Amino acid sequence: MIQDQEKDSDARSLLLEGLPIAVFTCNCEGLLTYYNAIAEGLWVHTPVIQKDPWFGSWKFYKEDGSSMSRNEFTTVKTLNDRMAAASGKVIIERADGVLIPVLPFSKPVFDKESGKMTGVLNLLVPVGESTETDLKIADNEMEFSDLSGFLDEKVEERTLLLKKSEERYHKMIEEVEDYAILLLDRDGNILNWNKGAEKIKGYSEKEILGNNFRLFYLEEDRMKKLPEQLITQAAETGKAMHEGWRRKKNGDRFWGQIVITALHDQENNIIGFTKVTRDLTERKLAEDQARKLTQDIELRNTQLEEYAHIASHDLQEPLRKILTFAGLLKRNPDDKEATLRNIEKINSSAEKMLKLIKDIMQYSQLLLTDELFEMNDLNTVLENVKDDYELLIEEKKAEINCSGLPVVRGIPIQLHQLFYNLLGNSLKFSGENPVITIISEKAEREEIQRYPQLESNTSYVKITFKDNGIGFDPLYADKIFKLFERLHTETPGTGIGLALCKKIIENHKGHIQVSSELGVGTVFTLFLPG
Repeated sequence: MIQDQEKDSDARSLLLEGLPIAVFTCNCEGLLTYYNAIAEGLWVHTPVIQKDPWFGSWKFYKEDGSSMSRNEFTTVKTLNDRMAAASGKVIIERADGVLIPVLPFSKPVFDKESGKMTGVLNLLVPVGESTETDLKIADNEMEFSDLSGFLDEKVEERTLLLKKSEERYHKMIEEVEDYAILLLDRDGNILNWNKGAEKIKGYSEKEILGNNFRLFYLEEDRMKKLPEQLITQAAETGKAMHEGWRRKKNGDRFWGQIVITALHDQENNIIGFTKVTRDLTERKLAEDQARKLTQDIELRNTQLEEYAHIASHDLQEPLRKILTFAGLLKRNPDDKEATLRNIEKINSSAEKMLKLIKDIMQYSQLLLTDELFEMNDLNTVLENVKDDYELLIEEKKAEINCSGLPVVRGIPIQLHQLFYNLLGNSLKFSGENPVITIISEKAEREEIQRYPQLESNTSYVKITFKDNGIGFDPLYADKIFKLFERLHTETPGTGIGLALCKKIIENHKGHIQVSSELGVGTVFTLFLPG
């Protein structure tokens, strides 16, 4: 039975190809879905199925030679009226100027299951003086009665194949899990959703359809209108590409690589966009880690240069003094007063050298290790530092005011060193009755965005150490955090304390800055993740 049907279909196909008339079909958009060999000659070139329109480059004329609009042709009438149409003699002018007189017949084709119109069947019977053609038409008159039904079947068969092909395509898109593939309308609203989109972004299809794709962007990107910029670029150039942090349903971030492509209709009007997103978070984190390691290597190279500077200069100075005073001891062994004075000088230089070596070791050991991080109450840290400076605070009659400090994640010993050096700096460079004020507050987003080293999507606490000490010229604000830089040489110190502060802040992914005025005082401002 099936073999008989296949033979019957083959016979009918041969019949179509052997007919001396042009036979073609088109879909409801006017694109060709089938044509036989005779019809192919009407277009001069070989048309592309599902791409080229049925009318090609034809011009139409009535039997009297007057021009005829395409809308008067039977194919257009059937597309518009959904009814069969026929007309008298029509002359078609091909692209190469050849005139072909025909009798056109058009009939709508419907889907048997849905009853929906799927296209138009067209017959163009050539008109001429050739009796041979007329005889061939007469000889095939019996077959013509069955031709319409057969072509209906062929169109239905092709429609079914196309439908199955589209279903397979959509199924393939839906099953892809490594890419989020979306269809957007012209305004960026989501029309479809695949498994990859659900896996990457966390929303189910039911939750997300109808929402705008702006939903996936961070607040700061939405404020900058990044989604609108990308869709505008895709509309103007055909495609837009971008990489950046995106937001999942649960609020987590992922690093997404996106491509937005514009979709056009036959008249080249934009009808929507496709958006393909790939989650490259692992790659981004690996790149950041590699960048961090590179920066760490550069930092260690800088430290080597600093240590070379120490060995060639700073450590030599106290050694030179020890040698000098030791030489004086040799020359004047009987002068007890001079001997005591020289021994004191030697001891002072040795103590300075010991302190310098201790500070250098402390500085070099400030390594960033995640395992060392824990939650720290900065109020407790401050009280411990005040205990360390208890005698100096009493001696200077210092007043220390604090409005309450937060709990932050950090390395306890480094946070102690940070507060120790900042408070010690304020006590050291002050006159009588110094007043030191420590204030903590939440950093505003606008303030965070001023500093590129801070992450815009992280919250920070802002802590200020303000004193009424001797201050310094604001021109030297950038020098103060450099190793061995000292602005007040008459005050004891090695020039390492504030360099330690800067390195500790960097280890905690924060920021430190200073402002000062001679004779008025100094303000250190810290930003720490909190």
